[in-house]
Amino acid sequence: MIYGAMKVVIGGPLKVAFRPWVEGIENIPADGPAILASNHLSFSDSFFLPTMLDRKVTFIAKAEYFTTPGVKGRMTAAFFKGVGQLPVDRSGGRGAGEAAIRSGIEVLERGELFGIYPEGTRSPDGRLYRGKPGGLARVALATGAPVIPVAMIDTEKIQPPGQVRPKLMRPGIRIGKPLNFRRYEGMDHDRFVLRAVTDEVMYEIMKLSGQEYVDVYATVAKRQMAEDAKKRAEEEKAIAKAEKAAAKAATAREQDDSGRAA
Repeated sequence: MIYGAMKVVIGGPLKVAFRPWVEGIENIPADGPAILASNHLSFSDSFFLPTMLDRKVTFIAKAEYFTTPGVKGRMTAAFFKGVGQLPVDRSGGRGAGEAAIRSGIEVLERGELFGIYPEGTRSPDGRLYRGKPGGLARVALATGAPVIPVAMIDTEKIQPPGQVRPKLMRPGIRIGKPLNFRRYEGMDHDRFVLRAVTDEVMYEIMKLSGQEYVDVYATVAKRQMAEDAKKRAEEEKAIAKAEKAAAKAATAREQDDSGRAA
């Protein structure tokens, strides 16, 4: 009941304001369990995808979405709780991963839709990054549920990181045909199988989204970008300091020359 009310309160205005388009909606089963594996471009992905589906979809959401202070934080927490999203503390290492997997299995055992972002985090630059083999593949193989690849289109342009006011434009959603991995039944702890399943899903997402694929994890790319930004900032600071010292020295020479001339 809360889910339906939240879709009306939030989903209705989203549809009117942004007019998102959807392709392949017929690939979502009318009932029964299924896994929606999506690329992740923006915070708004978790709003637009559930809004455009008739069925409830439950995503694993990072715990910070439920604990962020302020008005925006409270609104975000209310939305995620209202639509039945599951908070997971990603700082807990392997324990957190196992909790997420168990939560996904429970959702599917209830015959519902389970949503997951295989990249594990938002893309830092709009490209598609390597999928993490743990959650998606293990849940799929443990339950036998079909995996439906999903591509979010242009959502990163609506509200880039750091931008408060969203840009009014039409995002898109492409939904691919279900993938069946029952041939790997009982192999949900084989790391080579997990990697193969994940890569197959990521390939389908790439075809749907048209994104450039990067064969590294997004978390690694983000860390490298942060380190590069820090290095550039330090270099710029050093250059500015050197320029300031040079200017000070030049001023001192000019004053010295003026004193001698007098």
